[in-house]
Amino acid sequence: MAAQNAQILFPVNVPGAFDYRIPHGMSVHVGDFVFAPIGKQMKLGVVFDIVEDDGTRKLKDVAQVKAAQPLSLEMLNFINWTAKYNCVSPGLVLRMVVRSYKALDPSPLVTQFSPSGQLPPKMSAARQAILDKGAPFPARASEIAERAGVSSGVVRGFEAAGGLRAQTLPVDAPFDIPDAEFGGMELTHAQRQASDELMAQVAKREFNVSLLDGVTGSGKTEVYFEAVAEAIKQGGQALILVPEIALTQAGMSRFEARFGVAPAPWHSQLGDAQRRRVWREAAQGRAQLVVGARSALYLPFPKLRLIVVDEEHDTSYKQEEGVIYNARDMAVVRGKIAKHSVVLASATPSLESLVNARTGRYAHVILPERPGAITLPEIDLIDLKDHPPEKGDFISAPLIEATQTVLARGEQAMLYLNRRGYAPLIICRSCGERLKSPDTDSWLVEHRRTGRAVCHQTGFSMRMPTVCPECKAEESLTPVGPGVERVAEEAARHFPDARIEIFSSDTAGNPAEIAARMARMEQGEIDILVGTQMVVKGHNFPNLTFVGVVDGDLALAGGDPRAGERTYQTLVQVAGRAGRADKPGHALIQTHQPDHEALSALAAGDRERFISAELGLREALLLPPFGKLAAVIISGEDLKRTESLAKKFVSLAPRADGVEILGPSEPPIGRLRGRYRRRLLIQAEPTVNLPAYMQSWRKRLKLPSKYKLQIDIDPQSFM
Repeated sequence: MAAQNAQILFPVNVPGAFDYRIPHGMSVHVGDFVFAPIGKQMKLGVVFDIVEDDGTRKLKDVAQVKAAQPLSLEMLNFINWTAKYNCVSPGLVLRMVVRSYKALDPSPLVTQFSPSGQLPPKMSAARQAILDKGAPFPARASEIAERAGVSSGVVRGFEAAGGLRAQTLPVDAPFDIPDAEFGGMELTHAQRQASDELMAQVAKREFNVSLLDGVTGSGKTEVYFEAVAEAIKQGGQALILVPEIALTQAGMSRFEARFGVAPAPWHSQLGDAQRRRVWREAAQGRAQLVVGARSALYLPFPKLRLIVVDEEHDTSYKQEEGVIYNARDMAVVRGKIAKHSVVLASATPSLESLVNARTGRYAHVILPERPGAITLPEIDLIDLKDHPPEKGDFISAPLIEATQTVLARGEQAMLYLNRRGYAPLIICRSCGERLKSPDTDSWLVEHRRTGRAVCHQTGFSMRMPTVCPECKAEESLTPVGPGVERVAEEAARHFPDARIEIFSSDTAGNPAEIAARMARMEQGEIDILVGTQMVVKGHNFPNLTFVGVVDGDLALAGGDPRAGERTYQTLVQVAGRAGRADKPGHALIQTHQPDHEALSALAAGDRERFISAELGLREALLLPPFGKLAAVIISGEDLKRTESLAKKFVSLAPRADGVEILGPSEPPIGRLRGRYRRRLLIQAEPTVNLPAYMQSWRKRLKLPSKYKLQIDIDPQSFM
């Protein structure tokens, strides 16, 4: 047999795989995890290809094949595709996949105890405490002892006396198997039609994409649950992506009610042991139901039959650092490579997905109304030119009156402002100085609850100063503009008897605290919830009948070409929290621009008018989905050198028809974490292979050390 070489990719920032000789007698296959030397180190990598050895090079040997579940060919292709499309090294994508090296090994075994069903003749109070308080079983002796308030020796003694049974079990227990027939709810005729269509798509066992387009409260989750059930019936795995960790937690009970078991969760707040368990069980095909944030897309599922992208329009699916990618788009790619179904669900679909559905690339499954007698909320605009708030306030009289009416009926209200903290700007009345992060062109935000000034870009935080750092004037620093803390403070003045809570990423706490706050809201223990975008995603509060938007124009500021679309999507989602049970809902939106297309269409309840106007504008300007965009950020510690490199990069651009380069220019945040930044925007016609163009262009510039060039295909942020 001819000698062979293995092309091994390592989970590091390298441009591609390295060749190694496969020693005689060693069995190596594509997808295997192997150890091979890099310099003086032994590294773990993955075999991406095996080729014949032509004998012209002296190669190092593969050192060892790790006894672990190999990555599938589909997963390897997905890694390569992600890297090529998003203009990053495949090694960095592999690093997203290989999250836990310990997960490659079988779970360690440990002795665990559970009641035997037999009581020994001598039953002490300590032994009875084990039975009364030691659950859940089976568990380790130390865990039982801690819960029961006894020593581990008492637990082992109880086992020796026959009261407990000892078993050798894996530390990382398998996830329970979901039951597709467990708890299906009665669907309306429209919901059943939609679920039948999605189930039929999954049953094909081939690549297809469906856009589940349903108004807020129409039952999209219950509908796609039926598609998930179909995937489980096939013995396959289903992945449900959600945009926020809070949704991962909040949705668990709904999944458990439908499938009889809690799904495997995946998000950034998992501990190492939980991460190891989920990764291993997903890779072995035993975790059939996984709910997670965007990175769950890179778990190595061997039997994936369905990916659901809930709230598919949400910008949280865009990873902005490291490997920059859009999980919604990559979910479609993964479905195509592995030949399975993808469902994109939203009450306000992205225009890209909507155009794909209307042109036949995706199936378009529509839920046009809420079930039963539940109606969509009435939406009205408050023109702040006609109804300005009192001096120093931010809540207008009509919004105050509407909130008072709701509270008088014993119902709940929500005040929405997508700004964290107390005030987004701190300014000195004496010299005009605006407080900024010391190494970033970002204003510091006052957080009065913690007494700190915080940079939301970098996480920099300092105690709120009492004197101006520039002119040293005392007591001169003044908050400018509102954040949710300031809105809550004002609401407390207007509604002194109301129970008011704030819900934002600053106040959310850990998953248990998030769940507790949501439970209080559902049980009516909160009268007014003041929140950011965290409150509008997937939460259902039966007694919430009024939503007041403090600043409906906030997302319209800046140069984002998707500003109108995002404003419309956000406000539909916000207003949709009201009246989701048997009581009608109402939403009031404060605005300085009541004639803006997004706001006027929203108030008129005419989604199609907004979509037509927005698509017409996009088509005229060759913006997505009628054109392609890429962004480039060049950054470094020296301003002049950074500017020079940006101009040089532009001069090296390949000549190509249908490509326009804008910039370089200074972005809104020109300095971040001590590094100066210059930005380019590349606009291309639909026929241009923009990732390939950008890759070719990138290779023409050799950057000096400590300077960085970052490419973002289809940018969502323009900061």
